[in-house]
Amino acid sequence: MKIKELEFKKAITSTKILERVSVLAQQVSADYKGRAPIFLPVLNGSFMFASDLMKEISIPCRVSFVKISSYAGTASTGQLKSLIGHDESLFNQDIIVLEDIVDSGLTLQKIMDDLKGLGAKSVEAITLLRKKDARDKNIEVKYVGFELESEFVVGYGLDYDGLGRNHKDIYKAVTA
Repeated sequence: MKIKELEFKKAITSTKILERVSVLAQQVSADYKGRAPIFLPVLNGSFMFASDLMKEISIPCRVSFVKISSYAGTASTGQLKSLIGHDESLFNQDIIVLEDIVDSGLTLQKIMDDLKGLGAKSVEAITLLRKKDARDKNIEVKYVGFELESEFVVGYGLDYDGLGRNHKDIYKAVTA
């Protein structure tokens, strides 16, 4: 598959993705039994993951999609202006931040710190993909679908300049 100038090859099939999403949902449902967490999927990339995960969650819960308003260079600096989209009090609530991919982990760490600062009872993260850089920095992610090294991936909500989100499989860039 080609997007713009980059070639991609299939890395994770939709079947494997859905199997792993189901396992993650079972883990979360068991861990939060008797509670009603608020899931905060971070747009745009997490929309497919969030949709499939929420279909498998068996406990009462709420979902409030959020988007990050950030300065240029967020991926490398983690500088965040605000979370936009949540309009209810998060005070004394169990929050689960849903990410498509944790790259460096700096932005996720900032989101989690901000949510804790709002008085959330608990804040955990779930991600479909986590890269080596985030693992090396010990960014706390309780639920992880798949571990990656440093490859660039698209599909299943992930994009390259806005393209490729619509593929049901995940593809990695082929390096020359």
